[in-house]
Amino acid sequence: MSRRRRTFTAVVVTSFSSLLVLTASVAAQSENRDLIDGLEYQLLYVALPLTLFVLVILIYAAVKFHDNDDPQPTTEDPALEITWTAATAIILLFVGLSGYSVLVSPYVSPSQALDADDRSQGEIGSFEDLPDTGDEEIHVRGYQWEWQATYPESNATTEDEIVIPADRNVTVWLTSDDVVHSLFVPDLAVKQDAFPGRYTRARTIVSEPGRYDAVCAEFCGAGHSRMDAAIVVVEPDTYDQWLAETDGENVTEPPEPN
Repeated sequence: MSRRRRTFTAVVVTSFSSLLVLTASVAAQSENRDLIDGLEYQLLYVALPLTLFVLVILIYAAVKFHDNDDPQPTTEDPALEITWTAATAIILLFVGLSGYSVLVSPYVSPSQALDADDRSQGEIGSFEDLPDTGDEEIHVRGYQWEWQATYPESNATTEDEIVIPADRNVTVWLTSDDVVHSLFVPDLAVKQDAFPGRYTRARTIVSEPGRYDAVCAEFCGAGHSRMDAAIVVVEPDTYDQWLAETDGENVTEPPEPN
């Protein structure tokens, strides 16, 4: 094999190895992120050897037949055709089952949106009419071009900062006052649309206190690019104390993560 081909092969193998190391070094801060990252790693571990196998075959064919002046068609081989068809079916089945196991998780696919006139749940005219989830609940209202969060336990409100406790199941109920918005927190792998007249649910549990950037992921007008927020994750004791101290207030300075 020529020096150029050896270099090409080494670069390919090194690139894929570096990709594995980099992706495996990212720590998951939430259950949502852990589920989605786990799925990506499973698919990567399947795709990587297949990709390397195809590249090896490609390099072998390019080296062996590059100067073939009399190429011949591939002869029929039913056993080989059955083998690669069965292998493809097994791979697709693995991908489907892996994806399904993540999609059915309540953190990735929580309950569906509830319309304001959904009689099966009773008349839903406000956040107070929503069913109890058993989680720590926060009501978030999107409007051009801000986010307002209300905390039912204390009736406190925050603007463009959503405070949640670490290590607790949290349900964020979302709605919109005007057009469609979408709350997206990349580091926590949380994304849910907010519709006028409807109530949608995002669910998570975050293990690491800190501040996480959130943006609107649905174009909502001229100020769309400015519609961002922060998810402030604090220790449970800090969260409980903060709620007790902010009863009915419009909070301008939420607690800082420990």
